[in-house]
Amino acid sequence: MADARRQGRDAEPLPGTVLRELGRERGVFIGTAVRAAAQRDNKAYRQLVAAQFASVTPENEMKWGAVEAKRGELRLEDADRIVGAAQDAGQAVRGHALVFHSQLPGWVEGLGRAELRTATRAHIRRMMGRYRGRVAIWDVVNEPITDGGELRRSPFLDKLGPGYIAQAFRDARRADPKAKLYINEIGGEGINPKSDRLYALVRDLKARGVPIDGVGFQMHVNLAGLQPTYVENLRRFAALGVEVAITEADVGVRLPPTPAKLRKQAPIFAAIVRGCLAVQACKHLTFWGFTDGHSWISTTQPGWGAATLLDEQLRPKPAFRAVQRALRR
Repeated sequence: MADARRQGRDAEPLPGTVLRELGRERGVFIGTAVRAAAQRDNKAYRQLVAAQFASVTPENEMKWGAVEAKRGELRLEDADRIVGAAQDAGQAVRGHALVFHSQLPGWVEGLGRAELRTATRAHIRRMMGRYRGRVAIWDVVNEPITDGGELRRSPFLDKLGPGYIAQAFRDARRADPKAKLYINEIGGEGINPKSDRLYALVRDLKARGVPIDGVGFQMHVNLAGLQPTYVENLRRFAALGVEVAITEADVGVRLPPTPAKLRKQAPIFAAIVRGCLAVQACKHLTFWGFTDGHSWISTTQPGWGAATLLDEQLRPKPAFRAVQRALRR
């Protein structure tokens, strides 16, 4: 209800220098995931996205299940809206995500090997071709590794084999030679079996001349804090000759979000920022939403929420000020 009441109202100014300017001074694009419906319907949300952030990532609107739920019937209005608004605001766009085991249309899962290969190539070409010159970076392959360090079972792995990853990057390079091409992973921010396998995968792709430009680390964490090897891990990937980025940062809180919990949350957000700033190859830091009124944590993880920089009324939490301070140092 609070969000609904704000839909036609201007955003109240947030204190201090806007995040995109603080990031620019440190050489980092500060971004956010956005939702097309909120951007369309909520004026204050739309204004804050444009004012505060240097880049945007469509949260779900470019995933295969969103754009082609029925084979051959494309629905790209929401993705177009986000890209158009970003252009108007002078923002970069990160495309998310082309090859992903989740949020697939049912018809894709039912394809045989040859059909899946053809359909995947066509999907990559269609999406990247449509936004060529307007989407600067693409998550080409998203979350391909399990927590145990194995390649994740999916229609792509099961039917196309492990070579599907390299092939997706090659198809992506042909579709848009100027876009930066990323692999994006959850839970691999520190050194662990998942990040070890990801490291080996990226090293192998580079050695074979596969056109991979960067590695995204999602950084969905909670009040337990960051893994102590976070910066060391970013540095070892950067040493492979790829960019690194924090692509989906949030800090989940077990509800209710008491003042004490929000005070504890703030330095964790600051540590995420400082870690990126400590690694020269880290040029993008994206928060996975910026308001608790539109956050995947509260809608998918019962009992958890309050994971972003602003509360549901778009008021700054301690985390927002902590991020500003971290960017100033």
